Amino acid sequence: MGVTAQGFRRLALALPEAFESAHMGHPDFRAGGRIFATLGYPDASFAMVKLTSEQQELFLRVSPEVFAPAKGAWGRRGSTTVRLARASAATLRDALVAAWRNVAPKRLTVTLD
Repeated sequence: MGVTAQGFRRLALALPEAFESAHMGHPDFRAGGRIFATLGYPDASFAMVKLTSEQQELFLRVSPEVFAPAKGAWGRRGSTTVRLARASAATLRDALVAAWRNVAPKRLTVTLD
């Protein structure tokens, strides 16, 4: 079990029209120009997915060893850290898809099931 940074990148970029950019010194992943995930935050062993508060609550309940709210206001608004070494590819993909759906143009979200 566990996903590498390269595995996270591969899963994120597999989503329709997702692309890699950078923000505040960290690689990020965007759809429709909006960030849905970040790699290397708060350090190289973590990533972040941008969930709704409700989605965050679900992921925390199902996999508390993998997911945690980011610190401060960002975390209260759904930004969720991912412990890569503890994440399965399937669980991580579910979180990335949820985060991607939150920001992707609606015309794209109907294409992914």
